[in-house]
Amino acid sequence: MSDTLETLLSPGADAAAAFSAPARKPLSHGELRALIARTVASLNALGAGRNDRVAIVLPNGPEMAACFLAVASGAASAPLNPAYREEEFEFYIGDLNAKLLIAMRGVDTPARAAAKKLGVPVVELVPDANAGAGSFTLEATAGAATPAIPAANGGFARPDDVAMVLHTSGTTSRPKIVPLSQSNLCASARHIRTSLDFAPADRGLNIMPLFHIHGLIAGVLAPLSAGSEVFCSPGFDALKFFGWMDECHPTWYTAVPTMHQAILTRTGRNKEIIAKNPLRFLRSSSSSIPPQVIAELEAVFGAPLIEAYGMTEATHQMASNPLPPATRKPGSVGLAAGPEIEIMDEDGKILPPDSVGEIVIRGPNVTTGYENNPKANAEGFTHGWFRTGDQGVKDAEGYVSLTGRLKEIINRGGEKISPREIDEVIMDHPAVAQVVCFAVPHPKLGEEVGAAVVLKEGATATEKEIQAFVAIHVADFKVPKKILILPEIPKGATGKLQRIGLAQKLGLA
Repeated sequence: MSDTLETLLSPGADAAAAFSAPARKPLSHGELRALIARTVASLNALGAGRNDRVAIVLPNGPEMAACFLAVASGAASAPLNPAYREEEFEFYIGDLNAKLLIAMRGVDTPARAAAKKLGVPVVELVPDANAGAGSFTLEATAGAATPAIPAANGGFARPDDVAMVLHTSGTTSRPKIVPLSQSNLCASARHIRTSLDFAPADRGLNIMPLFHIHGLIAGVLAPLSAGSEVFCSPGFDALKFFGWMDECHPTWYTAVPTMHQAILTRTGRNKEIIAKNPLRFLRSSSSSIPPQVIAELEAVFGAPLIEAYGMTEATHQMASNPLPPATRKPGSVGLAAGPEIEIMDEDGKILPPDSVGEIVIRGPNVTTGYENNPKANAEGFTHGWFRTGDQGVKDAEGYVSLTGRLKEIINRGGEKISPREIDEVIMDHPAVAQVVCFAVPHPKLGEEVGAAVVLKEGATATEKEIQAFVAIHVADFKVPKKILILPEIPKGATGKLQRIGLAQKLGLA
């Protein structure tokens, strides 16, 4: 079994394409492995080896994908969002105790100033435009050379070494550090590869950001581990999506629901491209996708949409709806697809099928614990199970459905309301394209239901009309007291709609 990235990425087809990109020639699997080996040697010469933290701040594209794989094969990769401000970089780079920062030559990122302040050497990634997509070399900046590391800390990593370090999103508290080992990454890649039946003939169109675990593990690592090809876009752009589709002829793509919805708005004028490039499946993860949107996407693309459930602490995937001919249940995140999944009550007892409680997981892809955070570990683990913080239910067939984040459940004077339930009702309104419900502070009840809505192009609806529509389907106390009709709903860095803090963002708190 492959328990390091070095062995995971050796499926044998040396000449087959590993990475491609718009208007670039492909990089083969053999060339990728050689690039990884050279990069690990370069890092060792620059003073970074096994378990050393290397912050990566690069734009989306094949160089970012290849750099992540190379760094994670011999050190602890720490991909950071290039959109951060200087003080955010200062916090993350400092909190990680990074040994080096890798930045793209010629790209002026505030991460450079943050690294300088912290005394962290900056290493330039220099793309090789004449070689295959993703080819690069690393060059130390003036004064960045650090002593080479002892031989015992060099070379390829071992199964228990840390391969990737990420922070939790921290919407309500200080972000926590999640260390993920080589074996965590390999287990997760194998789980995704198995659930999606990846083969060398597959080609994925990657539109996910590559500082995000969804893009890195499902978009890049899992398909490469099967010997297939990844076409790396420069980042999501609904206007360019179908042009890339026509250039790369993908068999699949993975995205968050907001991206799928943006793609859906442009399918009408791109029917020929869709017909010419049939997909084997589409995948959605990282937040819930309304069943109405699943039905539309499947009708337009003539392919199944596979909804999956993931989180950072599980190295991405926990559950997935199966591929046909097995049953997909829209609105469910599917069957356990890697780790074991159970439903637990507040006292730590595993509940029988069809009971609502907290979703808990354990398995080879689950982190062993947060770094330097005994309090979070005591709260996060019970009897060896990791508590996800998600409320849900598992039916008699093993299909898991989410009913909400425990912290997102709206408590209206003791009445508990799942915002997802109200989302699904509002999505049935013929004028609504997108919705997110959330808690709005209330002086007497504690919380009320609020909603932000984006209407379909050319459609009209008022707050009162939508409220009247919702009132037909749910009890009065669940009807949103405030509905904001917006041109766009504010999203997090990875394109996810975030309920926590939305009332403040929209001026309702």
